[in-house]
Amino acid sequence: MARLFDVEGDAARAFTVLEQGGIAIMPNSIGYSIVGGSGASLRRIFETKKRAASKRNAMVGNHAIHAELHDCGTRGREIVTAITGDYDLPLGCLAPCRMDHPMLRPLDAETLEASTRDATLVILLNAGRFHEAITRMSHRARFPLLGSSANLTLGGTKFRVEDIEPEILAIADVVIDHGLQRYHPYGASSTLLNVETLEVVRFGACYEDIAYILKRHFGVTLPPRPRVG
Repeated sequence: MARLFDVEGDAARAFTVLEQGGIAIMPNSIGYSIVGGSGASLRRIFETKKRAASKRNAMVGNHAIHAELHDCGTRGREIVTAITGDYDLPLGCLAPCRMDHPMLRPLDAETLEASTRDATLVILLNAGRFHEAITRMSHRARFPLLGSSANLTLGGTKFRVEDIEPEILAIADVVIDHGLQRYHPYGASSTLLNVETLEVVRFGACYEDIAYILKRHFGVTLPPRPRVG
């Protein structure tokens, strides 16, 4: 029986566009993202989204990229493995990064500034089958993929392509539509956690599961998710 989605083929198609300087809208289990691989594409994304200057791009990465770029201690790496490996959850992993790594060196100063803060970098890990496929290509080619959620600022994470604003769709050179994404009940993108300081930067998808893991396996109590309203 034919599969509904050609994950490897669609990832290769999107990666080709990105290598050529284009913009891709891509599925992740924590919502659709809009991604570029060049300074020009990332500037266009930033301007279209109307993002505040304080917001940073995240890298779309896998465990190999995390291991090479993030400068983590033993506990930090064990936390990442527990969350994304043992419990198979997505994570926006924030940690100090190696600014001289080959995947960061080609970035111009403006892009690097828009993607790092105080030599730290967010890498989205373990966000579904498409994410796994395209990050494998990114690592093999040493070509960085950076971006953010595919929505206008304050527009909310989009879990279906048909919900993405026309302004965002209009700048994409390729849109990979893999239907409704897994963690849509949260209505939020990935949880962002600094795995070295254990600061919660964003209370996102699977946060309560992540807090459970930290408490049970590392004896660390994270703060409760803030109440809305």
